[in-house]
Order: sequence, then C-alpha cells, then structure tokens
Amino acid sequence: MACSAAAATDVPLPGTATSVAGWLCVEHPGPWGRDVLGDEVLGPEITAELAARTAAAHVRPTLIRRPGRREFTGSRTVLLASSRPSGAWCERLEITDPTQLLDLDMQLLNGPPPGIGVPVSDPLVLVCVHGKRDRCCALLGRPIAADLAGKYPGQVWECSHTGGHRFAPALVLLPSGLTYGRLDPVSAAEVVAAAHRGTVATAGLRGRSCYTAVEQVAEIAVRDRGVADADDLMVELEPSCSEVPVVGAAIVTHRDGRRWRVTVRSRSLAPRQASCHAAPKEVTALIVDEVQLLTRNIEALAP
Repeated sequence: MACSAAAATDVPLPGTATSVAGWLCVEHPGPWGRDVLGDEVLGPEITAELAARTAAAHVRPTLIRRPGRREFTGSRTVLLASSRPSGAWCERLEITDPTQLLDLDMQLLNGPPPGIGVPVSDPLVLVCVHGKRDRCCALLGRPIAADLAGKYPGQVWECSHTGGHRFAPALVLLPSGLTYGRLDPVSAAEVVAAAHRGTVATAGLRGRSCYTAVEQVAEIAVRDRGVADADDLMVELEPSCSEVPVVGAAIVTHRDGRRWRVTVRSRSLAPRQASCHAAPKEVTALIVDEVQLLTRNIEALAP
C-alpha cells in the first residue's frame, strides 16, 4: 500500500508540519537525488559548506523548479524566506553559479528582510514532487502543481522533500510557512485563493512551520473556530503540563486581545509506514483536549 493511502484513514494532519523558520530555495531543473544536499546535486565543491551553514542557521535547503519541462537558461532563481507569525518575508534573486550561494549569510534569514533580493509580495506555492524521496509525492504532487501553475502563473514551484510523504499531495506557502496535506485540485486552489485574500484555509492544514507540533495544533484549533485572518494570531508554548496524559499546552493570542489556552494530548495509532519503502511502525498523533477562552475581546468590552 502507498504510504499516503495507509495514512489517509485516521492519521490527523494538525501538528505534522516540519518545524523550520528559514527557507533557502534554489532552482535546479536537472535531476534531483534522494537527499537535497547529501547527493551533491548542486556540486561537490559547495555541498559540505552549504549543509553546515544552513544547519547552523536552522534554514531548510530546498530544490525548486517550474512545473513542466523547461530548457535551462543558466540562470537560477533563489528564494530566501523567513516564516514567522509576524514579519514574515520573502526575497528573490538570480545566480548563475551555485557557488554564489556561499556569498549569502544564512543567519540573515533569522532577522528582518536583508534587502539583497527583490521583495516578493504575492504568496508563493511550493508543491512537493520529490519522487526520488517517495513516489507518492511525485504521483500526487505534479498534477496539483500543474493545475495551480495555470491559475497562478509565476507563483508556483515544484519542490523537493518538505516532510511527511504520507500526507501527499503536500504544499507549503511562502513566506508564511503554512503547510498543507491531502489536497486535491479544488482544495489546493482554495488554499492559494485564501492566501491572496489574507485569510487561512483550514482544510488540509498541517500547521505553520515556525511553530512546534503542539503550537501548530493549538493554532489550528483556534482557526477552526473562524476567528482570525492570516496575521491575527500569535502562539506561545506553555511550560510542560503535569497532567497525564496531556503532553502540552499553548496560549493563542488574537491581535484584538482575545486569548485561548489549548491543551493537547497524544494518541497512539496502529503501525503503518511513514514512506512507501519503509517498514510499518507505531504512529503517535496529537489531538486537542480542550480549548479554553481566557480573555474576551478587549476592544469590544472597552467603554
């Protein structure tokens, strides 16, 4: 059974987004190996150093290419993105040689926009099609990428592994870092349309990549109540809870003053494979235990 089919029955999506706040996306129209840097597709002369720098800055290196077959012109697009609940940004630049990536200070992705590229205002869409990593991503992701590219020209990229093959087709929005899974053409189009409206589609939402798993679950629990636009919420993890089997709690704060405390617990699921070629293993999912409104709308209560 394909891993996406094995997970589609009862594995919850919330809390499964890869935790990463910085993105280095490099256009590479040629063949991709199984590992973005480990297979040295960008050249052995820079691979080790680039891997060390991105790891030190907690930046995720990602290969991208336009949907469909295109002739390589020699110029590569590089996207730098910082995914944060407020102040997220994305810049685009062009390079002609992968060694130019070593001229970039990866630590800049942990701060404000550095101004080394052209600011990107429209949301960008990364759709995982990394077949060398898992066949589900390629088979299910490519049709989604092609369909979205027709609707949003210039804003859609096929990309390498984003984490969570079993949730294919998988999609990430930049610069927000909102991560989605189990999409179809209709739900994928709504995800992008919502991003253009400044809202967040919750169908298929796995979480915002800058948050921990518990924080991701908490944010989605509040968003499911339809109370927030894209940049309205901030989430902060509480210290570890002592109640068993609760595994964590987070405070979700709306910009209008409302606050919720969301407690999250773990649940063990039957073994299944995480990817198509992996052996089945036990799966632990996070589920919402309670959503408690702590503070009401301060603006509405003001005299």
